[in-house]
Amino acid sequence: MHDTDRVSVAERAARTGGAVALDAFRTGIDVETKSGKTDVVTEADRTAQRRVVDVIDAVYDEDTIVGEEADALKTVPDAGAAWVIDPIDGTNNFVRDTQLWATAVAAVVDGTPVAACNRFPALEDTYIAGADGATLNGTPISVSEKTDPETFVVAPTIWWDFDRRDEYAAACAAIVERFGDMRRYGCAQAVLSMVASGQLEATITNVVANPWDSVAGVHLVRQAGGVVTDIDGTRWTPGATGLVASNGTAHDAVLAAAQEIRAAAE
Repeated sequence: MHDTDRVSVAERAARTGGAVALDAFRTGIDVETKSGKTDVVTEADRTAQRRVVDVIDAVYDEDTIVGEEADALKTVPDAGAAWVIDPIDGTNNFVRDTQLWATAVAAVVDGTPVAACNRFPALEDTYIAGADGATLNGTPISVSEKTDPETFVVAPTIWWDFDRRDEYAAACAAIVERFGDMRRYGCAQAVLSMVASGQLEATITNVVANPWDSVAGVHLVRQAGGVVTDIDGTRWTPGATGLVASNGTAHDAVLAAAQEIRAAAE
């Protein structure tokens, strides 16, 4: 099948899983913790992931599944076809009854994204990217055209746990000293989608982003005309250290802000 088929399957899978999660949203669902006090999971995460996988398996039953929950693979393979899924990205928002969370589905071939869908069920927003651009609710999107860093709105992304709060503080300081304003949304796929659609100029982190938190959004940014690198300025690939996504007009300034976080960690 062609990549266009993978785009349609990604959208169908994200919509299906997102509908399952939405049914549980604001219902007082039980919350469990995983590796730490802020690393939470619900039964909705697990059920939604199963439904996403069911949709993919119905068409691409031989493809590898990379996902946050259950026994799915946790790294993107360098060769072959795979799907990278997050049933609820922004679970902390989800369990706090905040509407900003996503069901993210991306297809990769030989490690390179070819299709992505970030579905925000509570907002009724759907971001899609294939091989020739990106859309929001069917309308083509592009990154911001702003060129002056002092007019940029930039978001720190991913999460720094309690033993890395100096890095979190460094990220905030690096942003507010260089750019017009800062946002913090608690959903990596939302932030990347916002960069793709021009709602933000950039997002930065110095950590290794999990593939389910990043691959779909990275593809959206690139297809919308943006730039995504690691913390050294090299083209971002899954597993890279740091993730720096911008509209591309002042990427060096955005990269310098990200590198300040790394300096604080050393």
